Amino acid sequence: MSNTDSGLPIGRGLLYLIVAGAAWGTAGAAASLVYRTSDMGPIALSFWRCAAGFVLLLAVRLLRPRARAVQLTAAVSQPLGRKALRAGVTGVGLAVFQTAYFAAVEATGLAVGTVVTLGAGPVFIALGARLTLGERLGRGGVVAVAGALTGLAVLALGGEGATVRPWGVFLALVSAAGYSVMTLLTRKWGRDGGTDAAGTTVWAFAVTSLCLLPLALTEGLLPHTADLVRLGWLLAYIAAVPTALAYALYFAGAVAVRSATVSVIMLLEPVSAAVLAVVLLGEHLTAPTLAGTLLMLGSVAGLAVAETRGARREREQERDPMPA
Repeated sequence: MSNTDSGLPIGRGLLYLIVAGAAWGTAGAAASLVYRTSDMGPIALSFWRCAAGFVLLLAVRLLRPRARAVQLTAAVSQPLGRKALRAGVTGVGLAVFQTAYFAAVEATGLAVGTVVTLGAGPVFIALGARLTLGERLGRGGVVAVAGALTGLAVLALGGEGATVRPWGVFLALVSAAGYSVMTLLTRKWGRDGGTDAAGTTVWAFAVTSLCLLPLALTEGLLPHTADLVRLGWLLAYIAAVPTALAYALYFAGAVAVRSATVSVIMLLEPVSAAVLAVVLLGEHLTAPTLAGTLLMLGSVAGLAVAETRGARREREQERDPMPA
């Protein structure tokens, strides 16, 4: 199995991203249960999600001896200012991504907001990776991205009377831009070497929480509920699985895998959300849901195979270089 500049095997990086995308998809179902249980708003939920995720990640980092050793090594190898800059930029990008997405959904609806945000992300990232990182998709990659975007549109818009509002579309594009910058920088820093992805993730959540706090206070930070225990369990799940676990895996995998591949694999989020809606929330399995899911899963599988083959070819070229 081929290793990348980050030291993480490509196959493991792909697995991390697949698990992260699937875990992200469970956040929507959990959030819908939070809204049914309390009057908590989406920005306040994002704040508590990120703040609790920060606490969990920091606790794991401090309690694991190996994590402390990595933290010490990274502290020696990287200037403090560079680590702070990377955590700050990642945290701001994450805050822009989440907040602009929620605002887009409010302005133009869930279907259009999701399609524009998640659909523009792979396009922005593919262009950015080509211009700034020299990464090429290739013909197969272009076909896979096109298939994934088609599947996303069918999945989100099929059978719904969606309303497109320019302001909401603009906010969705801002959200996609924040996600793209975060992904591209994570990949670039990983290629430069010496990146402590876990440490960056921890402190990025601290920055994101600080960015979201004023907005959450305006919306209403403390929820009212008649079932505090149930709300507590839901918030704990959201903080632990689709936040702390998923983002830790995402940032680790994004260092090892090409940026455009990362963006398409993350489209597993709406796929897993759609599956959960059918299995757990009682929604009907429609033809657009099935067709969009199959298109996106096929595209993700195709890109994963292409990524692994590309890494194998690079390893063979390094082992048997062509004569000058």
